[in-house]
Parts: sequence; structure tokens; C-alpha cells
Amino acid sequence: MTGALHFRDLTLGYDRHPAVHHLSGEVREGDLLAICGPNGAGKSTLLKGIAGVLTPLSGAIDRIGCAPRDIAYLPQAADIDRSFPMRVVDLVGMGLWRGIGAFGGIGRAGRARIEAAIAAVGLSGFEDRAIGALSGGQMQRMLFARLLLQDAPVILLDEPFTAIDERTTSDLLDLIGRWHGEKRTVVAVLHDFEVVRRHFPRTLLLAREQVAWDATPAALKPENLLRARAMVEAFDQQANECERAA
Repeated sequence: MTGALHFRDLTLGYDRHPAVHHLSGEVREGDLLAICGPNGAGKSTLLKGIAGVLTPLSGAIDRIGCAPRDIAYLPQAADIDRSFPMRVVDLVGMGLWRGIGAFGGIGRAGRARIEAAIAAVGLSGFEDRAIGALSGGQMQRMLFARLLLQDAPVILLDEPFTAIDERTTSDLLDLIGRWHGEKRTVVAVLHDFEVVRRHFPRTLLLAREQVAWDATPAALKPENLLRARAMVEAFDQQANECERAA
């Protein structure tokens, strides 16, 4: 299992407007990396670029040992339509698509894997529950079960612990630790610095461009956090001035 990522002068954005500028660096195989930064820093944009959802405006992402289809990506909860009429067991089973294809059948072995993944996240008995009836924590447990089935070398998590209970956060952190122990590459956008300091050895501090990329205690030094906030605020102020001028 391999899954390193190299960024070469990478710029990502929307409608030709950059959101991440000239990022260069390496996510090493087996890294457990947090991406932190103020709102508007480009964190989610970077994950979308890694996942292949966004095409770089310039520069490149080298995915060593994996293609975008081999990357498991969990977007923010707000991006998921909970009104779609689907059962827990059906959504979790989508994690098998990488192996069987969209039109492949799920046999006895596949059903056993789905059942095991649901049990691993503490949702046994919820298989036939409609996804719209789940609490926020149950929803995240279900989505992590789908990630388990994807069996991917690279796992991307965009704010996975937002608005969920402490017990669920602890259980999902244990699962992330299991992935790290299996030498998978895990990259997570996070806001809770205490969670980052306790569980993530390395951190990329982003403010539309790299502020620090280091061991977590060094990356999250107070002076770096102040600099990141000032950089994003300065960018927003410049954007507002350009809009007024236009």
C-alpha cells in the first residue's frame, strides 16, 4: 500500500480566482497530517484538489502509488444531502464500488464486509434506518464505515468532528489511529487545536499559502497562528477593495 503526495508550486481556485497559492511540499506515505488555518484559508480547496475534484490552475499534484479513484474523501457534512431516500446499509455499501464497479453485485462476502464495517463504527442495528433519521454523530459514524470499505491508501477528511458528540469524536479518532497504524496516509482539515496536538504528529498551517509545515508543536506556535490570521484578513481586505474599485 502506497500513497504519498507531492505538491509542485500548486495553485488551486475557482473561476480562475486562486484560493491556494504556490504550495510546494510532500505528504509522506503513512503521514497523519492535520491541515489548519483560519476560515477562508483554502483548506477544503486543497482537499478537493488532492481528491481530483478540482483541477490545478497551475502547478501539479503528484499522487505517488495511487490515482484519484484510489483516494477516500469525506467532504464536510454540509455537502451531503441527508434528504436522499437511502438506508444506512445502502450508503455504507457504496464503499465497495471501487472494487466491484457501480453496476457490480454485492455477494455474500460483500454483505459480510458491510456488516463488519457498520459494527466497527458502533452502528449495529441501524442497517435499515433512513440516513435522514440519523443524528449528526450517527451520520459521521456511517460515513466512516463507508471509508472503511473503500480500503484506500489515502484518506481525506474535511472537518470530520464538527457538531458531533465527544464520544463519537473519540471513537472516530481511534479509527483514524488504526488507519495510521496500517500505514495509510491520512490528511484531515481540523479546527480544534487540542485534538490536533494530541492526535496528529504533523500539521500544515495554511493561509491561502503555506505558513508552516512541520511537526505539530512547531507548526502551531502562537506566532505562526497570528501570522496566518493576519494573512487571511489582509487577503480579504484586498479583495473587498478590488470589489469596491470595480
